[in-house]
Amino acid sequence: MGGRKTRDGALGNASSYFHWTAGVHFGWNDAFTRPRSACKCWCPGTDRTDRPAVTNSSVVVPAGSLQVEGGFLETGNQGQSIVDGPESLIRFGVASKTELRFTAPDYYYNLSTRGSSGFGDLAFGVKQQLGPTPHGFDVSVIVFISFPTGGATVSSGGYDPGLQVPWSCSLSTHWTAAAMFSLYWATQGGTRNLTGEATILLDRRLTGPWDAFVEYAGDFPELGGPRHLLHFGTALKVTKRQQLDFHVGVGLSPAAVDECYCLKPSPPSGRVAESSQL
Repeated sequence: MGGRKTRDGALGNASSYFHWTAGVHFGWNDAFTRPRSACKCWCPGTDRTDRPAVTNSSVVVPAGSLQVEGGFLETGNQGQSIVDGPESLIRFGVASKTELRFTAPDYYYNLSTRGSSGFGDLAFGVKQQLGPTPHGFDVSVIVFISFPTGGATVSSGGYDPGLQVPWSCSLSTHWTAAAMFSLYWATQGGTRNLTGEATILLDRRLTGPWDAFVEYAGDFPELGGPRHLLHFGTALKVTKRQQLDFHVGVGLSPAAVDECYCLKPSPPSGRVAESSQL
């Protein structure tokens, strides 16, 4: 959901039509090579936080910059409640347009059924920025693979690769459009379930440090029905390296989550202003 994307796609595989998520996230960043005064507020097009939207940023963190994002969420579905954390995503800029990405295993604690608690899988990835293009588009390619390091009731049990292509374009001083196209080769029940994903997002800068966005995300798996999500959120830059995000999602199909809520702080870096999948 939002910043937290499940292994088989952003929207997960919840079978019920009532689902909610609430959580708090935090972040830290140290941009070794960029002046801190260059920080901007969050926007999925021009800044570098992959959260809170499903759509990832279309640019990388600055070379020599280390960015850590994390947090805790509570999810409810069909009378069950699950708490997970720390949702850690570590990003390191190794070149002007290249970053390495590491997703640490989350711990999922089922408050209703203890037997399904445990650690999830870890993942490694690389992000290569291809833009900006002559027509003003920023675009990047993210490739990653998750490893079956988690518990038996949480891990997918397979080595699951994925591909994401986020892009963005500034429409005006205050408006930015962004989108992402993805493929996930998720392991489910010992077999591959190739899942395509498409997102589209419109961001509005309300004031200098304050943005809001609306987003659609859809997963289209080979096995199972499509999952559609309508997603709203806002981000406030409270310091040069910290921002506070809140977002709400509403499921538009029975297979998708029905509702989600999340509140989190995240770190900008340089220009830096998102299951956990990279």
